[in-house]
Amino acid sequence: MSTTIQIKRPRIALTIGDPSGIGPELVAKLLADPVNRQKAEIRVLASSDEISAAAAEVGVSIPIGEEYDGANVVAVGSNYSGEEAPRGTFSLAGGKRVYADLLKALEMYKSGEADSIMFAPLNKTALHLAGMNEEDELRWFAKFLDFDGFTSELNFVPGLTTSRVTSHIPMSEVAARMNAFDVNNAIVLLNDVIRGSGVAEPRIAVCALNPHGGENGQFGREEIEHITPGVKIAQNAGINVSGPFPADTLFIKAHQGEFDGVVTMYHDQGQIAMKLMGFDSGVTVQGGLPVPIATPAHGTAYEIVGQGIANLGPTQRAFDISVSLGLQQESN
Repeated sequence: MSTTIQIKRPRIALTIGDPSGIGPELVAKLLADPVNRQKAEIRVLASSDEISAAAAEVGVSIPIGEEYDGANVVAVGSNYSGEEAPRGTFSLAGGKRVYADLLKALEMYKSGEADSIMFAPLNKTALHLAGMNEEDELRWFAKFLDFDGFTSELNFVPGLTTSRVTSHIPMSEVAARMNAFDVNNAIVLLNDVIRGSGVAEPRIAVCALNPHGGENGQFGREEIEHITPGVKIAQNAGINVSGPFPADTLFIKAHQGEFDGVVTMYHDQGQIAMKLMGFDSGVTVQGGLPVPIATPAHGTAYEIVGQGIANLGPTQRAFDISVSLGLQQESN
């Protein structure tokens, strides 16, 4: 008597990102690997002709079908029907394509057709031209999903994950947008995500905002009035968190393996360090949302479009994280 083994595979809604950039090339390289096609039911928000054209440009072959058979991808098409975007530069057309694809991916999640979403690199200027008025795509996702809880971009390199208290806002607004509750929320979110990855008791550190950690109020009081109280709230809840520490030395310790996660106060405080540590493996996850959404941490790289040299590393890792998070969604 033979037994059929059912392999659990998440359904991933995958966009090509900004068609003017390296997104189509990266998607083609990702989908050409049969191992990737076996990991998940990949539903690509592009036509079969678009997928085949991207594959031909980089010299690979991708099996496409109307239904998933365990070895192919499914082309679900795009809702965008406007003019073709020029290659190698940002444009309104490119932004409209990204906007339409992300909207369709979110609708697929809401209708139960996707367990996770992955998007190839996009250009924020193009996306804003197309009508996204929020400060970044994370806030736009939250608005579309009617989600009013705490959200934070999470950044991953091997061995270390970061969350942020503030993100895509001017530096002049960072201090005013900080408070103890959001510091605690960023800690809790980071702790939950790292635990979900298999670390039983994550070791989390929190960055200071000011030089030298504020020097007891001499260089600013944010550490005293906001960051330390937020850390204490999390500690009282049983989270293994410490800080605030000056960021210029904290990331040295994190890189040496003393911490599993770091909470930063603003975008570049963490991103500079993370990209130095793992630019070829960096991934961003839109943390806190009800649906897992992941993307490579780099940009559209317009300057190398059409050369076939885009590094697949971050896209591959974003896909693997999407598979893992999608499986968690299926089990919930």
